[in-house]
Amino acid sequence: MASFRKTNTKVFAKAGPELTPDNIYWKKFTPPVFVKEFGPIDYIDFSPIEPHYFAVTCSVRVQVYNPITKLVTTNLSRFREAAYGGCFRSDGKLLCAGGEEPCVRLFDINTKSLLRLFKGHQAAVHRTLFTRDSIRITSFSDDKTVALWDIPSEKQLTTFKEHEDYVRAGAVSPVSPDIFLSGGYDKVVKMYDTRTDKTVLKVDHEAPVESLLFLPAGGIFLSAGGTEIRVWDALAGGKLLAKISQHHKTITCLKLASKGQRIVSGSLDRHVKIYDAGTYKVVHTLDYPNAVLSVGISPDDETVVAGMVDGLISVRRRDTEVKQTKAQRKKVSYRYADSHSRITSTDIVVQEETKQILSKQDIFLRKFQYSKALDSVLLAFVVKRTPHVTVALMQELIRRQGLKQALAARDGKSLLNILRFLTRYIGDVRFGRVLLHVTGVLMDAYEESLDELSDEVRSMFNILAKKLEEEEDLTRSLLELQGALQMLVTGAENVGPVAIRDQVQLEPSSAAHHQKSLIFSIG
Repeated sequence: MASFRKTNTKVFAKAGPELTPDNIYWKKFTPPVFVKEFGPIDYIDFSPIEPHYFAVTCSVRVQVYNPITKLVTTNLSRFREAAYGGCFRSDGKLLCAGGEEPCVRLFDINTKSLLRLFKGHQAAVHRTLFTRDSIRITSFSDDKTVALWDIPSEKQLTTFKEHEDYVRAGAVSPVSPDIFLSGGYDKVVKMYDTRTDKTVLKVDHEAPVESLLFLPAGGIFLSAGGTEIRVWDALAGGKLLAKISQHHKTITCLKLASKGQRIVSGSLDRHVKIYDAGTYKVVHTLDYPNAVLSVGISPDDETVVAGMVDGLISVRRRDTEVKQTKAQRKKVSYRYADSHSRITSTDIVVQEETKQILSKQDIFLRKFQYSKALDSVLLAFVVKRTPHVTVALMQELIRRQGLKQALAARDGKSLLNILRFLTRYIGDVRFGRVLLHVTGVLMDAYEESLDELSDEVRSMFNILAKKLEEEEDLTRSLLELQGALQMLVTGAENVGPVAIRDQVQLEPSSAAHHQKSLIFSIG
């Protein structure tokens, strides 16, 4: 006797995002480890030298963390008020930081000693950066000024009073020790040259500037403010090259990754976006549980750290462990035979009998109980979660010529379940053809006895009729659109070659074809 064949259920896969090399690269991180601090995380900076410790500026201190153990190795707490913008020097030995106090502090990482205290600002200093030559520090303050300090002499070399509001963002040139940028809440970005003590460039970001970033070549820089990142060409006099708008809340920070090949932005919308530095397109997105204030990425892309407004620090490490395969993990045991062991030359292989597990509807189908099979796939949880299973059974009943038997002689409640399913899914392109056929058979089965049905069932038949009319109108509109597109493409081909050659073939729905037979008078 031939074995019973189960119902062939076609699963419609959902279209997922395209898997790119960038997605694969940025997904190779272990689950984030969260560290709780007191107060918002103002700034995160990685040491340029291995093992790439990172400094977290928060509350009244700057703490240096080990990225592997996630433990604090150095605690710099020589602040009376809030600390801001702790930044490493290129050799990783010194760290400068501003604060709510109007001064700049310079620390030795190894000894935790306060080496220099630069005084001269009149308000809080939110960002401090070392210049390329590592012997000077730039500071950006709420007193609307930008200052340059000499580390050996502890003196203020120059001050630029060009802004009209708080200066909260800055960047130093990666190729010149004399060029740096400042961005203020007056929506203006300025470029300075310390050799002339003048502003050499000025651009309008049209929103308060929160962060600035130079690309590695030094000729292009980015400004972030509001929900937009703008790309400027400094060599072309501040020409606007691009606008990037991928966040829906204020962008708070910018960083470089992958040796300058990727740009990273963090925002209050709880996302960190990673862009291609050549095309400025998003290649990956990282999600966080709260608004992101600061982001740091190690030079080797091994560690990604994000600081949030609630004091949480998220640390992600790249998963470099080589996972053993199943074959490698499998234990192998050996049994040795001695001279007294009896070894047979012939092995008998006994085939393991596997029992076929049938679903509830297949069990009813096997017994030719078509009505019960249909009822089993019209349950609420099946209809809601797996409608393709219901449609697959209907298709099998059509193939067996048992659909009319399954639909006939039903009471009001079971008939309502069928009508609700048809009304809900008859417009779905995946199920349209099968459900239109089922609707036609249902109409034929109950057309003569329609007056004997309850008011609720008759009302559902009316709703189904209206649904079919909507499908017919939609089909007509799509056919009109197809005709218009064909005329446009044909006219363009007669003139000359065009870029768009592929025409979208809109297959007419069967709704119009079955309309007259399916919509009838309901008294």
